Amino acid sequence: MTFNSPAPLGAAQTNHDMSETVREAKAALRRQVLSEVAGMSDEALAAASAQACDLIKAQGMWRHADWILVFAPLRREPDIWPLVEEALLAGKSVALPRFHPPTGKYEACEVKNLQDDIASGHWSIREPRERCAVALNQLDLVLVPGVAFDLHGRRLGRGKGFYDQLLAAMSGTKCGVAFDQQIVREVPIEPHDVHVNCILTPTRWIEL
Repeated sequence: MTFNSPAPLGAAQTNHDMSETVREAKAALRRQVLSEVAGMSDEALAAASAQACDLIKAQGMWRHADWILVFAPLRREPDIWPLVEEALLAGKSVALPRFHPPTGKYEACEVKNLQDDIASGHWSIREPRERCAVALNQLDLVLVPGVAFDLHGRRLGRGKGFYDQLLAAMSGTKCGVAFDQQIVREVPIEPHDVHVNCILTPTRWIEL
């Protein structure tokens, strides 16, 4: 029987230091981008959000998707909430993330009626009232929130890792949604970070 030799302590320390460096770089970028978005007026946020909604509806990827996962935007995230109603009226199947406390993870749950099916959920984020999980491999298009994205599809989240766990199990097209101020030169990443396939901003549709 053979055993793998343990990594030298120096290598383990180096990996730990590198991880700390990446996390610090992420935190600094997160502060910088959120500060820029915080400087936008409510009027500018609303106008930019409406532009983003119009732009994605013009894409074949949106028009041809049968199943779409949409997110409930936080304040000062692009307000794509009107897309939920429009997708339902167009006959599409729509799901939203719902936090499942027993597993500590998000899952995708179908929504059929915004008035009846939505409630304030974990962390006061709008989510489906009932747990009716959708198979993640049947989602055609996934709209993904983020603090920042770069043009290689790398995404900076809010640091909890919940969305990366959800995205890692999906096979559909992952589309990052952001304001133009949230597109940066480079997002530092760790091994668990999931890339997106395209990015939507109020003025740009970027396929990667």
